[in-house]
Amino acid sequence: MPAPIAQLELGRDGAELAPKALDSSTLAALEQVLASQSRDVAGVRLFGVEGLPGFLAINGPIGSVAARSLGVMARPVRAILFDKTASANWSLAWHQDRVVAVRERKEVEGFGPWTRKHGALHVAPPFDLLARMLTLRVHLDPVPQTNAPLLIAPGSHRLGRIPEADVPEAVSRCGVAMCLAEAGDVWTYATPILHASDRASAATHRRVLQVDYAVGDLPGGLQWLGV
Repeated sequence: MPAPIAQLELGRDGAELAPKALDSSTLAALEQVLASQSRDVAGVRLFGVEGLPGFLAINGPIGSVAARSLGVMARPVRAILFDKTASANWSLAWHQDRVVAVRERKEVEGFGPWTRKHGALHVAPPFDLLARMLTLRVHLDPVPQTNAPLLIAPGSHRLGRIPEADVPEAVSRCGVAMCLAEAGDVWTYATPILHASDRASAATHRRVLQVDYAVGDLPGGLQWLGV
């Protein structure tokens, strides 16, 4: 079992913790906004959720964390709500996030293949686009070692697009960090970092709002799906 590493730095390791980024009242307000979303599923992609954009804008409690690294032009381009419970206690193998959500299909050089996930259209962009993005994970519940914390391979975001067969060697070379969290904490990751997650060993909630941030428009008339 990997040990928790408290001093990860975004520039060096590809991950960094913002402790208590959301205070108790802000966290309660966010929970209320998300209360109507489906439960007991691996992930719910969020689009058009009333009240959510205010949290994710760069002057909001979540977007302001992204703006620290991406600047004032940062914007949320995809949001997913994850939970692990006794009835939906899943694991996640080591992988890189390689797709972005868009509004409609347009054939643009370097973009593909195309997939549809939970009704949303996704496409794999050139790697350099992913390398300029950040992913924030907002923790609504405590994530101790028993509650399936995200595992990352520090520095793996600098290795480019890693073929699936080479992932185990990359994880072995980079090592593994366990990203523990308290409710209200926000972890920021380089979007293409290698990451994984085990099943929770205790049956409890592990609600995480994951938001991808980017700067600028997509080429060739493609449009971010957004939130």
